[in-house]
Order: sequence, then structure tokens, then C-alpha cells
Amino acid sequence: MENSNRPKIANVYRGTFIHSTQKTALQILEDELLGVDTDGKIAFTGRGTELVRLSQTFGFSPTEVIQLAKHEFFMPGLVDTHIHACQYSYAGTALDMPLLQWLNTYTFPVESHFKDLQFAHKVYSQVVKRTLRNGTTTACYFATIHTDASLLLGKIANDFGQRAFVGKVCMDRNDSVKHYKETNQESQEETCRWNIRILEKIQYPLVRPVVTPRFALSCTGALLGQLGAIAKNNNLHIQSHISENVEEVNLVKKMFPDSESYTDVYLKHNLLTDKTVMAHGCYLSDEELVLFRETGASLAHCPNSNISLCSGMLNVRNVLNHKVKLGLGTDVAGGYSASMLDAVRRALDTSKILTIQNPEYKTLSFEEVFRLATLGGSQALSLDDQTGNFEVGKDFDALRVNVAAPGGPIDLVQYSNVPLTIYFIFVSVASGLTGDDRNIAEVFVAGKKVVPFTEPTTE
Repeated sequence: MENSNRPKIANVYRGTFIHSTQKTALQILEDELLGVDTDGKIAFTGRGTELVRLSQTFGFSPTEVIQLAKHEFFMPGLVDTHIHACQYSYAGTALDMPLLQWLNTYTFPVESHFKDLQFAHKVYSQVVKRTLRNGTTTACYFATIHTDASLLLGKIANDFGQRAFVGKVCMDRNDSVKHYKETNQESQEETCRWNIRILEKIQYPLVRPVVTPRFALSCTGALLGQLGAIAKNNNLHIQSHISENVEEVNLVKKMFPDSESYTDVYLKHNLLTDKTVMAHGCYLSDEELVLFRETGASLAHCPNSNISLCSGMLNVRNVLNHKVKLGLGTDVAGGYSASMLDAVRRALDTSKILTIQNPEYKTLSFEEVFRLATLGGSQALSLDDQTGNFEVGKDFDALRVNVAAPGGPIDLVQYSNVPLTIYFIFVSVASGLTGDDRNIAEVFVAGKKVVPFTEPTTE
């Protein structure tokens, strides 16, 4: 009788599980059992030797357990803390200019086309499908200034089964592409309409709104203050950019002379909270990182974009030493790849470049970057009570990875006198060093298999 209110077990998996915990950067659990209930939550974990006891306790048949193959493992879904869904249409091109010139020449003209909902539907469907195939179970998206197209992105993400934060971009300053901006009043009213519509869409349980001032240079102080008030009054997440390149930082100083720093601009307008994630942060001072720590705000490290646009390099070790929450982002299309596995590789590369420049720099380990891409991302988005690892009670957001996938990128070679342990094989793939989307056999979000996926039915 005591178990009568417990959700029924939907699936039980047995095999190797890899995840991070608060204390351990990477933990490998071999011959582990994990049960997922009908609500998509992790109901139990345990050793394979406990199968009989667990089956009796949770009411499932041992014959129904799904056994992973020798070269398969489960890992948590990847969390992309910063991606511009609208920029996917030109990803991998137009990387020949620094940030501000790049925005004016390529980005703003392309984003202005998203008032066309047919065009928006095509691009947004492609980016959601591509990121899911690459194992991104949670994405924090920038859309454009167009409310209806932003709502469409939320619908598409939910229909394909991706957990998503979606932000209607707000900007009342744009001297280069004058038709791609809003008035202060329009931005405020449309942000409110956007938030209300998404929060009312209870059929979109995987999608949340996020207040999105593009960055300080695109917004007046009045608009920043209004957006801060909207976020505070509705307890909403916030996303923006900060300290991405030197020219940007210097212009912010000129435009906001009463602020002590770039971080102080956001702080004064109530945009630095424990639900804030700021992209980049390459040039943040130690004093600014202290403000991030004190407010609980997070950073999204976007190494591909930082290098591709010659913006800078984030000292991740310094951020971690300041105990600031940190996740990884692809930052499409400044970053040319929509794969979080690429973000993992670029994070490691950047760390090694910093070590070349300063041999005393402590290079990031594979295990640390794995945690940034999974549990770190969920912490950065204040979702770590719901997802990020395989703790009981969390949603089962997971990737079923096959190291030996037919036609995949990995050739397993075992020399008799050189033991190639399963640990190093799995860490190599899980850290994105050797694997890619071909190794991702299945993707689950909240217990539901979303890859391979079926096309959502059109209304």
C-alpha cells in the first residue's frame, strides 16, 4: 500500500552510465541499473546485482530490462547555454570580420527576415533537429525581435521534444540597420506579450521564456531597466552578452559613463540575478566575477565563437576559481558548429592555448569540460534540480552512445600489450574528442525518446 502512489516504471536500463556530480567531475558506473517512471523521471538507480530486489520494490519484470551493448553507455544530455537559432541559416560562413562589423554586415540583415514566418519555420525546424541529433537536450535560444516568429520557435522546440529557453530579442538601438530595431515601448509591450503567450501555452511544457536584451550596446538604459523590472516581477530567466571583444567593452564604457564596469551596467538595471546567463565574459575583471558570484549569475563559455570572430579567450580556470556558475555554448553562428561536442573540443583547445601562453596555467581536464557541458550547463540555467545528471528524482535527459557505431568515426584498436581500458574509450567519446553525432544512437528528454524522431504533425 505504501507504494500505491508511486508512478509506474516505464523503462529500466542496465549497463554503463557516465555523469558528473557536485563532487566528482566524471563518474563511471558499470553494470548499473536505472529506472525511468511514466513521468519521465529517474525512479531509482542501483547495482546490476540488485536486480531482483529492485524489481520487487518497484514492480517491474527483470525480463523487460533493456541491456546496453558492450560498447554502449548512457550520459546526460548536453546543455547549450547560448545559441542564436535565427543565425543557423548562415552557420559556417561569414566569419571574416570582428564582432561589431560582423553584426552590422551579416547578422542584423539576416535576422530582419524572420518576420517571414515561413522562412522562420524552415530555419527553426532545421536548427532544433540538428542540435537534437547532436545530443543537445536543453538549449537556451536567442530568437529575433519578432514575437510571432519567437513563439514559433518555442512551438517547434516543444514539438520535437527539446527542452528550451526561448528569448524574443529586445533592442531599441541600431544605427547600422535602422529597420531592425524596436521603439522602447514596442520592445516592452512585445516582451510582455511574448512572456504571457508562452506561459499560457501549457501545451509547451518543455519551453520557458527568457528576457533577452541583446546586449548593452543595442539597448538604452531605459529599456534595460524596464526589462529588468519585467524579469523581476515575473521571476523570469535573463540572457544577454557581456565583454565579448575589446571594441565592444570600450564602447559600453562610453555609452554608460556612470557605470563602473560592463557588469555594473546590468547590475544597475536589475539584470544580474541568480537566473541570469551572460555569454562570453572574455574581459571580465576579478571584481566583476565577484559580482557574478554574489548575485548568482552565470556565464556561458562560447570558445568556438570567441576564436572564430577573433574576440578573445575566456580564462575558465579563473572563472571556476571565483566559484561562478559556468556552462558551454555553441553561439551559432559566431560559432560555426551547432554541436556541443565541438564546444567541448574548443573549450579544451582554448585552455591549452592559454597554457602555451603561460605554462603555469592549469589546463582544463577532459573530465572538467564534460561536467561543464552537462551538469555545469544545467546549473548555469538554474535547472540542476531537474536535469544535468542521473540523480534520482531528476528528469531522464540522456544520450545513448555507441562507441562502435557502424560507419562511425572511431576505429577501436586493441594491442595485446597496451591495455585500452573502457574508461579511456568512454571518456574520449563523452568528452567529444573522438566521437560525433554518429555515435549518438538515441536521445531522451524527460524520459521520451526524441531521436530517432518522427516529424511532428502540422496543424
